[in-house]
Amino acid sequence: MSQTLSLYRKLVSLPGGRWLYGRLICFKAPYFATIAPRFVALEPGRCTVDIRDRRRVHNHIGTVHAIALCNAAELTAGMMTDVSIPSSMRWIPKGMTVEYLAKAKGRLRAEATPEAAAVEATSGYAWPVNINVRNAAGDAVFRARIDMWLSPRKQG
Repeated sequence: MSQTLSLYRKLVSLPGGRWLYGRLICFKAPYFATIAPRFVALEPGRCTVDIRDRRRVHNHIGTVHAIALCNAAELTAGMMTDVSIPSSMRWIPKGMTVEYLAKAKGRLRAEATPEAAAVEATSGYAWPVNINVRNAAGDAVFRARIDMWLSPRKQG
């Protein structure tokens, strides 16, 4: 089990553990703090994160900014990838395609799932991850696909 998943499982049962986990991830990767993520679920093959609609992430028309949605997509895809791939592999986002489906307002929930199981390999390969963001009513407001580049960890 990855350290990322082990820490999540330890903290999730504590009062405020989900909040603390989000803060720790944002400490490691500070840009994600702009969306103040709250982890709902993290397990191999799935990561779900909530973000609140607040002025800090608004665009000029008062809805959640497109880049805040991309930030949520990259966070959920990255965390899901980290806990899903073989320990002998490493990852980095290689490309992202996005679709803005509706105005993003209110509490938003981003969920990342892979298109297929990750496998151990001797060379790098693209591993597609799908991310869907829904509003509190369950309506899709944003969809993304991120190609994660998986490659063997360097030896030594």
